[in-house]
Amino acid sequence: MIAAVSLFLIITISVLITKISTIALVHTGLSEESAKFQSRSAYTGAGLSTAETENIMNHPVRRKIIYNLMLIGNAGIVTAMSSLILTFVLPESNASRFYGFLIIVGGILVLWFGIRSKWVNHGLSKVINRMLKKYTDLEVQDYAAVLHLKDNFKIIKATVDTDGWMCNRTLQELDLREEGITVLGVEREGAGYFGSPSGNFKMLPHDEVTLYGKSDGIKSIYNRKKDYYAHLEHKKFVEKEEERKANDVEKMKTTTD
Repeated sequence: MIAAVSLFLIITISVLITKISTIALVHTGLSEESAKFQSRSAYTGAGLSTAETENIMNHPVRRKIIYNLMLIGNAGIVTAMSSLILTFVLPESNASRFYGFLIIVGGILVLWFGIRSKWVNHGLSKVINRMLKKYTDLEVQDYAAVLHLKDNFKIIKATVDTDGWMCNRTLQELDLREEGITVLGVEREGAGYFGSPSGNFKMLPHDEVTLYGKSDGIKSIYNRKKDYYAHLEHKKFVEKEEERKANDVEKMKTTTD
C-alpha cells in the first residue's frame, strides 16, 4: 500500500517537474510545443537528436535546464520502477496487491484528467510563472507571442540562391519593407551573423536569411528568379501590403469611434 502511494507521488512530482521545465524553456524563447517535447524527451532519457536539440545544447540556460532534468529523470524513473515492483512483490496477500493496483490506476486517472483540464493547466502555469520570475533570473522571451506568430505571420530561414531575385542586391533595392517583410538577420559563411542589417546591406549567394512577415509573401520571395516576373510579384505584394495597412487603419477608426 505504501509503495503504491509512493509510486503515485513520484508520478505526480515527475509531471510537475516536466511542467516547470517546459515553462522555463518557453521563457528562453522556445515555443510551448517544442519546449514540451524537449522536456519529456530529456526526462525520459529518449535522447532524440534533432537540429532543434542541438540549438538547445548551444544555449547555456536551456542546456542547464535539460541537464538537470535528465539527472532528475534518471532518479525518478529508477525510484518509480522500484516502487512498482514493491507494490506487487512485497504484499503477502492478493487483497493488498489489488488495493495497491487500485491506488495506482485511480491515482493515474485523476492525474491524467487533471493534466487535461484547461483550468488546472492555466492555474498551474500561472503559479509556476510567478515563482520562476521571483526566484530565477530567466528572462521571459516567448518569441511566438511577442512576434504574433499566428494569422499567417511566420519566421522563415532560407538560403539565397545564386540565381535568386535577392542575390547580389541591397536591401534598399529589394524594398522588402514595402511588402511587409522584415529581415531579422543574415548568417554569412566566414563572416558570422548580421543582426537587423541596414538598407545598404547586400545579399550574397548562400547567405542564410531570417525573414519575418506573411508566409505567402516570404514564399513568393524565395521562388522569384532574376526576371521580369519577379518585378511583377514584388509589385503585387506591395499592393497587398498597402491594402492590408488600409484595412488596419479602418479597424482602428472603428474601435476608437
